Amino acid sequence: MTMLNETHDPALRSWVASANLAGNDFPIQNLPFASFRRQGSTEAFRGGVAIGDQILDLAAVHQAGVFTGNIGQAVRAGAQPQLNDLMALGTPVWSALRLALSRALREGAAEQAALQACLVPQAQAEYGVPARIGDYTDFYTSVHHATNIGKLFRPDNPLLPNYKWIPIGYHGRASSIGVSGQQFRRPVGQTLPPGATQPSFGPCKRLDIELELGIFVGTGNELGDPVAMAQAEDHVFGLCLLNDWSARDIQAWEYQPLGPFLSKNFATTISPWIVTVEALAPYRVAFERPADDPQPLPYLDSEANRQRGAFDIQLQVGLETPKMREAGQGDATICRTSYRHAYWTVAQMVTHHTVNGCNLQPGDLFGSGTLSGPTLDQAGALIELTAGGKNPLPLPNGETRTFLEDGDAVVLRGWCEKPGAARIGFGECRGTVLPARG
Repeated sequence: MTMLNETHDPALRSWVASANLAGNDFPIQNLPFASFRRQGSTEAFRGGVAIGDQILDLAAVHQAGVFTGNIGQAVRAGAQPQLNDLMALGTPVWSALRLALSRALREGAAEQAALQACLVPQAQAEYGVPARIGDYTDFYTSVHHATNIGKLFRPDNPLLPNYKWIPIGYHGRASSIGVSGQQFRRPVGQTLPPGATQPSFGPCKRLDIELELGIFVGTGNELGDPVAMAQAEDHVFGLCLLNDWSARDIQAWEYQPLGPFLSKNFATTISPWIVTVEALAPYRVAFERPADDPQPLPYLDSEANRQRGAFDIQLQVGLETPKMREAGQGDATICRTSYRHAYWTVAQMVTHHTVNGCNLQPGDLFGSGTLSGPTLDQAGALIELTAGGKNPLPLPNGETRTFLEDGDAVVLRGWCEKPGAARIGFGECRGTVLPARG
């Protein structure tokens, strides 16, 4: 489990002036990774590191020969179109690269002149999906979300008995995962209208969001070789924001007995920037369970996980309607919560996923599941915020929403802050709903 080191010192300042501005997502204490190129160009995508409002172009850094030895090899891996090669190198290499970049980007660094020429403004960049995602698993780690959803369908028995014993998950579709800015058509499918005896076919009428975090696997494990709790986070490269769009009416008809299918596989949007587990070290908190709840089985338990297994990541959902956009208004906040409320940790997800011998690979992606907090204003889905559509959500401009309408954009944001530590952020995860195909 990553501990604090010199890269987390809140007093560090960068020679990239924008990285020192208050409220900036990407100070020198963060240094997240993405895949990018210049907008409108035919350049190859390559890895980059965010610093202030700039991107340190790892392909340019490699060509300039700024770093040699093991660090030079890590830069070369990070300079590829996607980050899988870097993800495969493991925690010691990621940490050494992060330290080298931190030292080279600090005020007074000897590398400033060489690296200055390797910066690309974020305003001029477009992003790709940061890794080749071989497999995608969506978990269900918020007990508050599971309870809220359960109350809508099973008022007398909202939480199924397995939930507090096992990290629930299902395998999703990797091919439809897109990066922030993704636009997708409203899905169509079968639904069973209220009171009907047979389904109808057409566009989804109850399109929803799911506020999640994405967890990118770094080093994998061999088939048949489970990952123990003590080593679980060594297999995690970092975290991003994730919106797992959901067609609730399609889901209600199709999900029994095997779970979601067309209601989930049409689009999932992630933020371009992956914040490393090491960058999140100052924001670790205790993993807490109510005393009268079942405690994790031994294979899902460790002293380190109990003491520092959770992360206090602040999360926010913004909704922008076409009318807001036309009026030049910003998106309206409809939810604010924290990842610290999750019922299962990152380490527990990795360990449970592999306990039967399942082999993870560099670039595999987990979704945390909808991260609702303990009160309804912290709910990470419209189905919860509107009590299944019964209570429309008022917006500042006088509009209301029960579920998403065509043209609506949803913006997820995430950040960490506390006294004595540098504020770091995840950037934005934005997606827009287009009309169903005619």
